[in-house]
Amino acid sequence: MPAAITEKQVVGIWHDILLGGADLKTVDNEPVRVIYPGRRNDDRGADFKDAIIATNQGQTRGDIEIHVKTSDWRTHRHHLDPSYNRVVLHVVYRHDITGMIVLENGLNAPTLALDDYASNSHEVGGPLSMPCRNIGYSPKIEFITAQLDAAGDTRFLGQAANYQRMIKGLGAGQALYQGIMTALGYSKNKDAMAELSRLMPLARLEIIASSEVSDDDYLARCQAYLMGAAGLLPSQRAEDCLDGDDGDDWEKKLENTWATSGQSRGMLVNDWHFFKVRPGNYPVRRIAAMSHLLQRYRQKGLLAGLEEKLNEIKSLEEALIVPPDWYWGQYMDLGLPTSGVPPALLGKERAADIVINVLLPFFYARGVARDREGVLELYRGYRAPEENTLVKHMRQQVGIAHFPVNTARRQQGLIHIYKTYCLEGNCCGCPLGRTAGS
Repeated sequence: MPAAITEKQVVGIWHDILLGGADLKTVDNEPVRVIYPGRRNDDRGADFKDAIIATNQGQTRGDIEIHVKTSDWRTHRHHLDPSYNRVVLHVVYRHDITGMIVLENGLNAPTLALDDYASNSHEVGGPLSMPCRNIGYSPKIEFITAQLDAAGDTRFLGQAANYQRMIKGLGAGQALYQGIMTALGYSKNKDAMAELSRLMPLARLEIIASSEVSDDDYLARCQAYLMGAAGLLPSQRAEDCLDGDDGDDWEKKLENTWATSGQSRGMLVNDWHFFKVRPGNYPVRRIAAMSHLLQRYRQKGLLAGLEEKLNEIKSLEEALIVPPDWYWGQYMDLGLPTSGVPPALLGKERAADIVINVLLPFFYARGVARDREGVLELYRGYRAPEENTLVKHMRQQVGIAHFPVNTARRQQGLIHIYKTYCLEGNCCGCPLGRTAGS
């Protein structure tokens, strides 16, 4: 093994071998076929997530971890970390120990060593079974964009159907509120925000608005009720967050409001994800954003207030944007002062994401304020927001990084194809695969 080989170089060798179509076997001489290599993980856990492999035991979906040596698994203490329990394949440059690696849950994962493939000639089979790879460099761009548009429509109509079920089961107001709350959690806290929206439902928050309290008091109550139910107030986190300056008054008000509310905490701080979460996406900031939306539409209610904005196309994002207020302009978290220019509680790009994934499919499902065809047309022409990691991954995989995926519809199409076909290892059914073969 080269003395100075790095994990990054191992990743490169791994990709070269996959594209070269080597017949792969684990260190235990078991055949393994990579159906889908997964995508880079930007969170805690293995290097590549959502991979699909096939062994003698059948097809398995999970994560792939890359190391220079097999012994790095224990050196890096992955055997004690439940974040690595989804690993289905351990890829190393050199196998330097005996036996299989053990996950934190006691199960085993096979190891595949690359040094023989990288240094010796090997029998070559067919290429990695991904017919969509780099098809964007072909002259079929019009066909590709048509497939992305169709996939984007399919995803939109699926979201709308989901909202129809939610409206029927929860009522329109709660369905909309729960959708926005889930979207505010972004990818890492969406489940926790969805749970919070169930524990502290819209009806309980809006009933406060009917009492004779000032807007400031209503805002404080919404923040206190939501943060208290979430288990994120300073006293619930066993932290002394008060720092002795003007912010103390607001923090004390939230604590006192919660203490006298008669409400019960339903979540713990451990239910929330903070690892690799940008400060602007801290859960308390997103909760504060929702409290401002509830205050903004206090008179008409969240549902009626946003429904009214649907007829004002240019105001859809503005209806959701929440700039930092006097407190959240000074603090990133409760008691944690900012060190620079504070981000919005709910900025333009996150607002656009909520419009695309929540408001438009919700109002299409609801079928009021605008006819359904009008909502669908609005979606089809909506601008492409800032790309997330999944869209970037798909653009690179398909080879369309050289031209813009310039509508939300096409971005949604890439997401739909990834979740419907890539995650199922169903290249044969994928419309991009059919495009490549046509």
